[in-house]
Amino acid sequence: MRHLLYYKPLNVPTRYHIRGKRASDIAGSIERGIRDGGLGRGTRLPTVRSLSNRLGVSAATVASAYRELRTRGLVVAAGRQGTTVAGHGPVAPRGRPSFPPGVLDLSGGNPDPALLPDLAPHLGRLDTGHVLYGTAASDPRLLELAAERFARDGIPSDFLTVVGGALDGVERVLSAHLRTGDRVAVEDPCYPGVTDLVRTLALVPVPMRVDDLGPTPATLTAALRAGAAACVVTPRAQNPFGCALDRVRAAELRSILRRFPDVLVLEDDHACDITERPGASLCETPPRPGHWAQVRTVSKSLGPDLRLAVVAGDATTVARVEGRRLIGAGWVSHLLQQLVVSLWSDPSTDELLAAAASTYSRRRDGLLAALGARGIPAHGRSGLNVWIPVAHEDATVASLQERGWGVLAGERFRMASDRAIRVTTTTLEPSAAERFASDLQAALTPAPSRLG
Repeated sequence: MRHLLYYKPLNVPTRYHIRGKRASDIAGSIERGIRDGGLGRGTRLPTVRSLSNRLGVSAATVASAYRELRTRGLVVAAGRQGTTVAGHGPVAPRGRPSFPPGVLDLSGGNPDPALLPDLAPHLGRLDTGHVLYGTAASDPRLLELAAERFARDGIPSDFLTVVGGALDGVERVLSAHLRTGDRVAVEDPCYPGVTDLVRTLALVPVPMRVDDLGPTPATLTAALRAGAAACVVTPRAQNPFGCALDRVRAAELRSILRRFPDVLVLEDDHACDITERPGASLCETPPRPGHWAQVRTVSKSLGPDLRLAVVAGDATTVARVEGRRLIGAGWVSHLLQQLVVSLWSDPSTDELLAAAASTYSRRRDGLLAALGARGIPAHGRSGLNVWIPVAHEDATVASLQERGWGVLAGERFRMASDRAIRVTTTTLEPSAAERFASDLQAALTPAPSRLG
């Protein structure tokens, strides 16, 4: 499949003809238009009355089609602006841009392969005997080691289960408690996988603005008062903003959440093992009343192909996640679970992870220092990315590519927050960061006028 840089305009027809006589046919026609590019993001759909007249069907039929598309996250109702195609949705996945030769890719969000552990010695230690139906789904030794890691940060670990990665855990926890149309408070800007997942589950994302310390108390309060049934928070290494909770902010947010005991609290602590900054959490002991969960994946620390995460939570949440997994995937491969056990049991792994955390911090801080020396504001208190506010996202991305740097525009991460670009710093050494900062400064400097 050919990949296009997201800021290049797609060649799409100027007019797409919606067809169908039944609600399902009309919805299917619109979905094909979105998938094939005939209905681009932000496109305003015809009013219910005008489309019903054009197709010769009742207004109720068109309204039903639009309602189905809204439920599935393909379109959004925008008040007087009518119904418009959503920015992204389950039929229009967010692909990564491709860059020409010579451009350093700082867009991917991947860990540095050189800082990942060597899997070969551990693969040789695996028990390759067959695991049959009826075997316990979660490896007891893996749960024991995971409990120790949760305990280091004060997270209750009485109830644990294994899932197939961070987003798999997020999906299963949300599905365990929420129903179609429920609102979910999410960080803004936010990792797009979370907002895409929320919409695909027919839930409604409600933005919470973040600063360097995480969601602001005011926007969490506003989201909860607006009826959010759940909130999803990244306690550290937030992608893309790089925020991290401290003890004070976490206490403020917990105090707010105590006034809404029925709200599900879900934390995605995806980079816990490769983050130097101490963790603060909304789920610390003693656990909050009501339902909660924290998901920890090994994808960033041990390798993206290790699709495994452990969920800690209250008894009901973990039981529901386990039950749903058992009637679907069944379990996460025991070979994969054994591999993580072997890695976590090896003292050299913790040493490697500590060194990786230090290196990632040094590289991220190096870029922040280079930007700061040039008067360019940026955010990246924790994690693998730096968020840099800009006035014109696409123009900045294009200008940087011309200078040999591939970064992402903030559009895919934002809901209501301001424009920015995201830079992944996992492989960016300080010397290269100086060059990047200089090139960004040039890209942000208006060209001199040629008039006169």
